[in-house]
Amino acid sequence: MEMVLAAVMPGKGKPIEVQEFPEPDLEADSGLMRVELSEVCGTDVYLRDSRLVGVPYPIIPGHVSVGRLDKIRGSMFDIMGKPLAEGDRITFLDVHRTCHACWHCCVAKASTRCPHRKVYGITYGVEQDGLTGGWSEKLYLKPGTLCIRVDGVDDEAFMAGGCSLPTALHATDRAEIQIGDTVLVLGSGPVGLSSVVFAKMAGALKVLCIGAPAHRLEIAKHVGADQVLDIETQSMDARMDWIAQHTQGRGADVTIEATGAPAAVVQSMRFTRDAGRVVVVGQYTDHGETPFNPHLDLNKKHLDIRGCWGSDFSHFYRGVQIMADADRAAPWKHIEMDRYGLASANEALEAVQTGRIIKALIDPWKSD
Repeated sequence: MEMVLAAVMPGKGKPIEVQEFPEPDLEADSGLMRVELSEVCGTDVYLRDSRLVGVPYPIIPGHVSVGRLDKIRGSMFDIMGKPLAEGDRITFLDVHRTCHACWHCCVAKASTRCPHRKVYGITYGVEQDGLTGGWSEKLYLKPGTLCIRVDGVDDEAFMAGGCSLPTALHATDRAEIQIGDTVLVLGSGPVGLSSVVFAKMAGALKVLCIGAPAHRLEIAKHVGADQVLDIETQSMDARMDWIAQHTQGRGADVTIEATGAPAAVVQSMRFTRDAGRVVVVGQYTDHGETPFNPHLDLNKKHLDIRGCWGSDFSHFYRGVQIMADADRAAPWKHIEMDRYGLASANEALEAVQTGRIIKALIDPWKSD
């Protein structure tokens, strides 16, 4: 029986361990993917610290991955209905088992809130589900997993977007950016940087970015931000003055919060013009409460505040198509990436947590 190495996250605060597993017996219409690269993102840091509910530890992290189909039992098809074959280079939607039959899916048209959804690398556990995370030499693709061919797309080029790509695309859709808008992005991490790119694609005349540290702000300028401000060196009053200077005193037409800091949600309201739009995408996990003045910060300003949680297949699919277009994908080439082997997964998490690097990737075949 062939064995597979994987990096396992045991539970809260415990270090990642490399373990060996037997190759799974495949169900009908399922597959086994040989993982080439898998992402390490902020969510994985939160998983390590047990800040998400409903996680069945131990798990194999890695919810966005790219690789090659190693084995198929039965039939697997792409979204166009074309059969997939062993050897195809693919990626897949990490969200699985969305039912498309419940109230959330059919009435609210909010499939990200489907109570039946599961997520590879997050809510699938090793003991119950086996190799269902990308920090592994091979990954089990359950029946019904939505796969997309990535022929002609470089692995690193695709992973430069990673999970931030569909998330930021969803936020941009929610923002309803109009041609000529001034868009402010709070946060210069992967979601913030992708939001800068998409804001320009959507027609923004000017994109501002407030974030940190300084090297991330340099990347923000490379990917399309017209002006940047370092939050670590400027007070709240200085930030307000800076925004007024670049918006004719009114505030941004649209603000996208992509920081993960609860206080940034209130700041996003204050940085936005009267009757503007705010999209909150950075609060994927519970970072706590923050006070605000409902009259001054929200109602008197006549703001439109929209939450944005995760993404669905439409965002994932469109993101892959963008990364397959060399011209459209060009901004993401500026995003720095480091590769880590399975045995260095703890180092990768630490690098992401501290912001030392923008993007960390797990290469399960890399010797440490």
